[in-house]
Amino acid sequence: MANVAIRELDKNCGKVVAEIVKLERKIFPKHESLASFFESELKNKKSGLLYLQVDGQLAGYVMYSWPSSLYASITKLAVKEQWRRQGHGEVLLKAAIEKCRTRKVSRIMLHVDPLRTPALNLYKKHGFQVDCLVQSYYSSDRNAYRMYLDFDSS
Repeated sequence: MANVAIRELDKNCGKVVAEIVKLERKIFPKHESLASFFESELKNKKSGLLYLQVDGQLAGYVMYSWPSSLYASITKLAVKEQWRRQGHGEVLLKAAIEKCRTRKVSRIMLHVDPLRTPALNLYKKHGFQVDCLVQSYYSSDRNAYRMYLDFDSS
């Protein structure tokens, strides 16, 4: 049985940040990646990052922020390829939802590529609804669904 742990990134996690930046660069195209300003994003007092380790190895992470008292955003959710389809993305999403809930926001928002069916299905499974299609969100030829989860109705 694998040893699975979710941890909150703290200031002494330089090695973990380096691993996350490497994963970020591998999974997301350069223009979608936060890798170049990752550390500054993490210094934001209204953002957080949870990462999942399986047997001591980084398996995935989720970034979230709460820019106002009205809503929070899940800005990134990524799982290494060898750890996908094992429930790790779901564990990270649930943990991020709970962290956002503790901020007493009424809504969580996120964007997802409509072609990323597993991610879309995961978000829907946890109550997220499609708000609208945002044309050219990722690039001139890649759109995104803006999705939301309202706490007062979930």
